[in-house]
Amino acid sequence: MLRKLIKYEFRATARVMLPLYLVTIVLALLTRGASLWLELATADMTMGESILGFLAGLVAVAFVLALLATFIVAVVLAPLFFWVLLAPPTLCLALLMSVICALASYELLKATQVAHHNLMYVFTALAAVVVPLGYWSGHGSLVTRAVALVLMSALFFVAILRYDEEKPLGLEQVMVCMFGGLLIPMFLSSLVVLRGMEHGRWLVLLPVICAFLTDAGAYFAGVFLGRHRGITRVSPNKSLEGYIGGILSGAVFLLLYGLALQRFAGLTVSLPVLALYGLLGSAVTELGDLSFSLIKRQYGIKDYGHLLPGHGGMLDRFDSMTFAAPMLLLLVEIIPAF
Repeated sequence: MLRKLIKYEFRATARVMLPLYLVTIVLALLTRGASLWLELATADMTMGESILGFLAGLVAVAFVLALLATFIVAVVLAPLFFWVLLAPPTLCLALLMSVICALASYELLKATQVAHHNLMYVFTALAAVVVPLGYWSGHGSLVTRAVALVLMSALFFVAILRYDEEKPLGLEQVMVCMFGGLLIPMFLSSLVVLRGMEHGRWLVLLPVICAFLTDAGAYFAGVFLGRHRGITRVSPNKSLEGYIGGILSGAVFLLLYGLALQRFAGLTVSLPVLALYGLLGSAVTELGDLSFSLIKRQYGIKDYGHLLPGHGGMLDRFDSMTFAAPMLLLLVEIIPAF
């Protein structure tokens, strides 16, 4: 996730700032030429100074707006996400995940273009909203089963009604909606479950650390050590060394996280178990990244959405987390580390 954040940040910065640099150079040449012409044409520089000042003001405003548009996600939304993750009651996190899941499901259906009827968007988004709230209520399994039954019935009902139309709905369309409206929210709801457990404030950071720092470790290992590239055509630019570096970095950073909990939170932490968390969590994080890349390749899309300026859509930001969160929840339930 962090690797993608860096990549998209650079792309967004280049896309916005490079044209501004070119415009600035052109304006500088024009204003310099105008200044020389005014100096030769008249001794009264009041009008010339006003024109130059106005142009300089426009350039300054353009730079400020570009910087705000480019970095608003990293500067405002990311700290807000961590604040909701840690500080308020668990209900706030459940509501946030409901919004994220609804947006992610919409982006998935929109990007893959499998929803041939507006009701498919509505049914899928509503299901995605309900599932995290069900896990917050303590009845996640019951709510998920009920949502699965209602969503599948509604989707097949629409498919039956549209069977004879020009764009009929088939099993592929129904299954993509089930994936977006049920599986993705169910997996991301693992964050809500972790937050509601004992020591939940510390447990909920486990998948976040895996999702962010596995990508970061894979990125830097691939850049500085990558020799064997093209391991899979799904992501041909990634190297074997990058995958290994990502998995090892997840283990290392979770070990450091455990040491920090022992030192500052006073918790008794099993470091070998945390290392196991890191290895397995990072491995499924890599798998999640490749899985959603596979969907992009299959449907010929670059990003799932454009909601976050310069960073793609909501699903682009939470694809790795979709795999990391349920894996870490499973490990915490089977082999508690603290």
